[in-house]
Amino acid sequence: MTRTTTTTRRTLLTGAAAAALTLTLAACGSDAMSGMDHGAAPSATGPAAGHDMPGMSHGPDGMAGMSHGPVGMAGSGDGLAAEQGGYRLDGALAGAEYRFTVTGPDGKALTSYEPEQTKEMHFYAIRSDLSGFQHLHPVRSADGSWTASLAALQPGEWRMYASFVPGAGSGKGTGLVLSRTATVAGQATPVPLPAAATTTTVDGYTVTVSGTPKAGAAGELTVTVGKDGQPVTDLEPYLETYAHLTAFHAGDQAFAHLHPETGVTAGGGGPTLSFHAELPKAGDWRLFLQFQTGGALHTAALTLNVAA
Repeated sequence: MTRTTTTTRRTLLTGAAAAALTLTLAACGSDAMSGMDHGAAPSATGPAAGHDMPGMSHGPDGMAGMSHGPVGMAGSGDGLAAEQGGYRLDGALAGAEYRFTVTGPDGKALTSYEPEQTKEMHFYAIRSDLSGFQHLHPVRSADGSWTASLAALQPGEWRMYASFVPGAGSGKGTGLVLSRTATVAGQATPVPLPAAATTTTVDGYTVTVSGTPKAGAAGELTVTVGKDGQPVTDLEPYLETYAHLTAFHAGDQAFAHLHPETGVTAGGGGPTLSFHAELPKAGDWRLFLQFQTGGALHTAALTLNVAA
């Protein structure tokens, strides 16, 4: 092979590699980089700069209750990102409501959802100290915006989570959890995290959790419900199951939904329920178990320590 031919081939290979690199960087600029912090962008459902919504509270940063948490890297899988897979959450507190929009990869408000446990959207609000848990099913408007009517929020930092399954776009059929933080104005008094325990009581019911999950590994948790020393066998279906179990990690508020393994049968459920537990991080997790009896919904909470 002549030196001229070799030089020409090297030049062509170098040019091809450069072109491929250029295309890769362009793709990163439009997709992968979308998972980075966009805190300076205006909220899709919030007010224009300098104009407040009626009843909107002001946090110390002067953002009038706007969600101001970091967007985070896409694909984190712990519910702490505001954008993942091209889907983005934007929202703001307006009085006792959290108004938000999920936009799809096309930049438009998502209006197509696949129901998950009977609901298009599961919305959670929890304070940074893991107190004040709320699980709601917000109302969607025709334009794709959502409104979650919250109970009174104590002053401090809160994280708002939207859990849903897109019915359209590249993420169709894939469960996503996106979140942002919001500030409720006032003097915030932290609530200490209760010590890890296997038993708690709520509304006269005793809830016991057994199992020793390890961080990042699939395991099982078993929940037993009793009352007045007797096993409870009249649990009513709630969201297509006998209990709904979510968990939040102390320190960073990472989110996990523990899926039920006990199916609904005729005649009532209980006293024992099984859940698939896959908690990604070691440390303390605050568990919230919701179950229904006599038409009333009960929420039991306890702290679970997860080993590394």
